[in-house]
Amino acid sequence: MVSRSGEIALEPIPRSALLLGLAGVLPFAWGAATALSPALAAWGGAWVGPLFLGTYVSLTYGTVILAFMSGVLWGFATKADGQEATIGYCLSVIPALWAFFMVNGDPADAAVNLATGFASLVLLDWHFWKMGTAPDWWMRLRLLLTALVLLCLSVPIFG
Repeated sequence: MVSRSGEIALEPIPRSALLLGLAGVLPFAWGAATALSPALAAWGGAWVGPLFLGTYVSLTYGTVILAFMSGVLWGFATKADGQEATIGYCLSVIPALWAFFMVNGDPADAAVNLATGFASLVLLDWHFWKMGTAPDWWMRLRLLLTALVLLCLSVPIFG
């Protein structure tokens, strides 16, 4: 991947960030799997209950994660100064507000809105990365995680 300055970025994604990021995808994968497999949903329902299955867990967890990402972006904004910081703070609250106002109603529509939120979040990630407030490896991690989340969210959208 090319770095902000146009040079090849060789800094690896820290192992802990990669593993925790991938672990954060597991609830989305579980939601997709239990939406696709009635047998898995029945087994899971006996252990965790209906709130942690299928589309419901994907939408609920996705809303939490968009709010979490607002906090991450807020942290990046703290590394800027002046007007750049002000713009960063304003941009950082968008994912949480999007989730609050747009992830509701019909589950398929809510899933489309949630997927739109995650796809759009990449633009905000890029802004902070380009500003130099996010780590060099940030976009590689975010693109990977976003692709996995969108794949999982395709189940409630198209399923």
